[in-house]
Amino acid sequence: MADDQTSVREGLAVLLGGLPEIDVAAAAADGEQVLALVAEHRPDAVLLDLHMPVLNGIETTRRLRTLHPHVAIVVLTTYLEDAFVLDALRAGARSYLTKDADRKDIANALHAATQGLAVLDPRVRTTLMRAAAAPAPAAPAAAPPLPDGLTQREAEILQLIAQGLTNPEIAARLFLSGHTIKTHVNRIFAKTASKDRAAAVGYAQRNGLG
Repeated sequence: MADDQTSVREGLAVLLGGLPEIDVAAAAADGEQVLALVAEHRPDAVLLDLHMPVLNGIETTRRLRTLHPHVAIVVLTTYLEDAFVLDALRAGARSYLTKDADRKDIANALHAATQGLAVLDPRVRTTLMRAAAAPAPAAPAAAPPLPDGLTQREAEILQLIAQGLTNPEIAARLFLSGHTIKTHVNRIFAKTASKDRAAAVGYAQRNGLG
């Protein structure tokens, strides 16, 4: 299981550890710990929060599906926004529950996930129905090339810098680690010949990215 809150991890360990046919192999506080512990213990399923430091739940799900495709992923989170639900399921989560689920619901979801079945919070099913009913978006016009070899991600981060966001705020907005954001910012500075954030903001404004 994985959750960034110690009290939640300990509570889930007690809650699930007392259920038949469920053994809690390990508990993680962030996504990178999840990857390491899954490689070590080879569990049947992972109970995963979405909001975690270092590596968020959605990116952790993507990496687990690539590195350990046999592991069933059950999301247990407070988030019910459409974007979180769809991103998690597209990344490879098999089930999606909210933290008001009781231990029977969680246990059923874990057992079902290991058998290839999905268990979804009723409100999540509503999200999927809305997504299925939505008309397909029109194909977007080709975007003009970005200046100085900037990638789309770098341009997105540059726009957020121009809006006055700090690195931690950008990391939270984009669900990336602080280290990843710092790497992107350094590349942006190099490509735009900016010595600091103020210079980068000026560059963004001159090039229509601010």
